[in-house]
Amino acid sequence: MSAHDDALAGVLSIDAGQTGMKIRVRLGDVVHETTLPGIRTNTLLLPQLADAARSALQMSGVAPAVLAAGVSGLTAAGADPAHLAALLSDTPLRRVILAHDATTSFLGALGDARGAVIAAGTGVVTLAVGRDAVARVDGWGHTMGDAGSGFWIGREALVAAMRAFDGRGPATSLRAAVEQSWPELSDAYIQLQSDPDWVRRVASFAAPVAAAAAGGDAVAVAILHRAASELAQSVHAGLIRVAAGDDPDARVCALGGVFRSPLLREAFVSELDRLGVHAPLEAPRGEGIDGVEALSTLPGDHPLAALTWTSG
Repeated sequence: MSAHDDALAGVLSIDAGQTGMKIRVRLGDVVHETTLPGIRTNTLLLPQLADAARSALQMSGVAPAVLAAGVSGLTAAGADPAHLAALLSDTPLRRVILAHDATTSFLGALGDARGAVIAAGTGVVTLAVGRDAVARVDGWGHTMGDAGSGFWIGREALVAAMRAFDGRGPATSLRAAVEQSWPELSDAYIQLQSDPDWVRRVASFAAPVAAAAAGGDAVAVAILHRAASELAQSVHAGLIRVAAGDDPDARVCALGGVFRSPLLREAFVSELDRLGVHAPLEAPRGEGIDGVEALSTLPGDHPLAALTWTSG
């Protein structure tokens, strides 16, 4: 089935994140969109995608032949489109395309352009695309990476609050922000470690950091500057790895809630310039779900095609 045939056959697109799944079903002039609960990382992935696809088919009432999915945390070991196709063998879906959501974020943000897309929310991942190469930078989770992410910023806030509490660090309004969650700071670490949703709880402190920095808190400002430096280094590394560091046609796009802070975004652009990355910072052309749908028409010779798994 060619890319042109895919478009005629219709596409069911799933942008599968941990906080929610965006669904789009397109067949001819008919388009249905909805959202479903996010994927659960403590259970098998492919049955969850199969259930989401069935729900989408039922809700839309149309019968596309292609399923495309961009999935948070997808690994090569878990990317088995043939298995997913088998789970859906009693549906009209005959072709399955899987990709990591870093790939679909890039396609949604920059399309077929060259450059780098960095997506920074709770975690962070950068994908750089050159003329014939692709490089992923970071996205290694809160234990081994995700430098500059919401989790990273939130953890820095907690550390700063506890240092101020101990008298080991400067006074900061971040201490009061943490005390709103745990009035007795000496017990905070026990309560946090026993919280099953502790990663999200830590990342939630990124917002108070942005607010404190906007109000002039020196500790918060320093945290955001360090985060911006980490994020810029990831973009720089990705562009160098794909030989696009001096490509005049390369573009950079920054996505995710972390970049809502004007101070961080400004520091990020300044650090890129200091590192010698002069590619313009562009607004995204579309969203992740647009990038998922674009998988169905991605040319086989495009560098990103090597990061997709297809059956049918």
